[in-house]
Amino acid sequence: MTFTYQAVERIPKQLSEGVVYHSPEFEVAALLCACGCGHRVMLLVPDSHHVSSERGMATVKPSIAVCDAPCKAHYFITAGEVQWLPAFSAAMASSVMRNQIARHATVDAKRRPWTTRLWAAIARAFNKLRELPGV
Repeated sequence: MTFTYQAVERIPKQLSEGVVYHSPEFEVAALLCACGCGHRVMLLVPDSHHVSSERGMATVKPSIAVCDAPCKAHYFITAGEVQWLPAFSAAMASSVMRNQIARHATVDAKRRPWTTRLWAAIARAFNKLRELPGV
């Protein structure tokens, strides 16, 4: 299977096989899994992936790990061509998902304004004080 690149304002509800849809405005991309299982793969751009077009053909970096579908597919897309990597085990997929969630939570926290981060830190400190015995 080869993948073409399509820039879109919004990701369509119905995806076509062999197309990487990229919304630069909303910083997301979507495609149907390259294995043919029909799973919808969503990518956060540029947080976790970089999506580009080379003469109309899609390139996605780094690899796409489909951890939330039974296929557990793992592959690169370079100039439209799929290069397969070994599929993830269930334990490996679970670990990757936990790490991605933690990484995105950290990145999101850093993007919040400093005042929001300050108030959150103060609230955490007060909650810790309330948990102390005798306070």
